[in-house]
Amino acid sequence: MAVDLDQIHAIIERVAATSGLEVVEIELRGGGKSRMLRIFIDKPGGVTHEDCAGLSREVSTIFDVEDAMPGGAYTLEVSSPGLDRKLFRAADFERFQGSRVKLTTREPVNGNRHFEGRLEHFADGRLTLDITEARKKFRPKEGTAEKLEIELANVEKANLVPEI
Repeated sequence: MAVDLDQIHAIIERVAATSGLEVVEIELRGGGKSRMLRIFIDKPGGVTHEDCAGLSREVSTIFDVEDAMPGGAYTLEVSSPGLDRKLFRAADFERFQGSRVKLTTREPVNGNRHFEGRLEHFADGRLTLDITEARKKFRPKEGTAEKLEIELANVEKANLVPEI
């Protein structure tokens, strides 16, 4: 019996919304008896252990009642996205303006695809990255701007860089 990912996503979103949580990412990995469903959640001020445990308890109960995960055993893991969380959506880039990010572009910008810097601004599908204080390996070639404008559509992968 196949897993209905849309149904799973809808259940998780519904339960998270009632607890004031944001679903950041959902991953279903493996097959057979080694299936793992990972749910990454967040909320303003950060996620607590109780948030993760509560969502896990409620989601697994609904999955059992609605048989949303047919085919036997699976492991359910609920956690925060971490300090180096991935940035996917436009809302992520809006929320984390002012934060340090590391990103890879699909197409080169000023002869480079890898950048690290401060996400200075995000609007209209374009982000401005200040690379003034970036490490040498993420700086563009000499003679280029210290601030870059990058289309969100050109971002292949992006993560926050923890600042401790």
